[in-house]
Amino acid sequence: MTSEPIRLGVVGLGRAFMLMLPTFRADQRIELVAAAAPREASRQAFENEFGGRAYETIEELCADPVVEAIYVATPHQMHRDHVIAAARAGKHVLVDKPLAISLEDGAAMVKACRDAGVHLIVGPSHSFDGPVVQAKRLIDEGAIGGVRMINAWNFTDFLYRPRRPEELDTSQGGGVVFSQGVHQIDIVRLLAGGRGRSVTAMTGKWDARRPTEGAYSALMTFEGGAFAAFTYSGYAHFDSDEWMDWTGELGHRKDPAQYGGARRALAKVASAQEEAALKTARTFGTGSEPPVADHHEHFGPIIICGDRGDLRLTPQGVHVYGDEERTFHSAAPVAVPRAEVADALFDAVRGDRPPAQTGAWGLASLEVCHAILQSAETGLPVDLRHQVSVTGEEGRDDRP
Repeated sequence: MTSEPIRLGVVGLGRAFMLMLPTFRADQRIELVAAAAPREASRQAFENEFGGRAYETIEELCADPVVEAIYVATPHQMHRDHVIAAARAGKHVLVDKPLAISLEDGAAMVKACRDAGVHLIVGPSHSFDGPVVQAKRLIDEGAIGGVRMINAWNFTDFLYRPRRPEELDTSQGGGVVFSQGVHQIDIVRLLAGGRGRSVTAMTGKWDARRPTEGAYSALMTFEGGAFAAFTYSGYAHFDSDEWMDWTGELGHRKDPAQYGGARRALAKVASAQEEAALKTARTFGTGSEPPVADHHEHFGPIIICGDRGDLRLTPQGVHVYGDEERTFHSAAPVAVPRAEVADALFDAVRGDRPPAQTGAWGLASLEVCHAILQSAETGLPVDLRHQVSVTGEEGRDDRP
């Protein structure tokens, strides 16, 4: 396996790219060589910092022979076209979560990458977080025996941060189920073995000014008998980062004195256009960058119950509660933010060793998102048919 850096192109220089920027700057295994973005200011900022080529269109990026893999960091509704274009050009793909909005689009993306013989990785999601990976390793080593139950919670002000109109429209992939739920789904699937059997859920649409799902609670069962209950509220006044020692989702210290800041800022916005402009101000080349993380990222409190013990995840590591003693396993210091995502991309492209979070995995998690919405609408459990295990073994349904 060659150790040469992966020559990566990026389509979309918005918020998703901004959150991966510290990784790209610090990880020597990845070299940013090209980008595509509609805004001239972002393209110019990319060329100024990275010295590569910045194009207006995905087609020009895909035609660049220097690029060997493409990070698709565009809005959800563009994923299908951009992933298929990259695959047909013979580029490996890292696509931001969720894989797509519809299952049909997701299946087409997985098929296109398989037909082209390129890797498709769906991420980053919080299933790549260091303590989640650490907990998975402890489970595999038998630290708590078989996994029986997982509980996960996250309470945020997600719905009151600046949003584009489509981010408040469920049919366009908006709302917390597609944008946030997929994080919890990826985490509980990774820790419970991957293949779910059914989902029962309720969702909340409680603010007519933000007409999409802002909260949900779901109960998911898995092959082997384990189950997971996970809850998310984007309407929250309580901030569950308080339970994470005031470490924010991105691993930085959070000031509790800033309580209510998102709602206060939104109250000053006069129109949807003004709000969208605030979101644009957080893109590359136009706005401030996220704070530097001094801890691992997290997605709220998570407790895993096993036959012989429990695990509790924190941004600093994992607590193990056994029958007669409790121990704490510190996470490795954060040398490179989101290094686990870079690990996955490098191992797949250079070593042909894909992570759990493949395209088929992303399709399975997307299926759970739809199952949450369907169960909430019908009041009935929804059977899952597109599930894959952590090692890629597929379930009852046909391959896409």
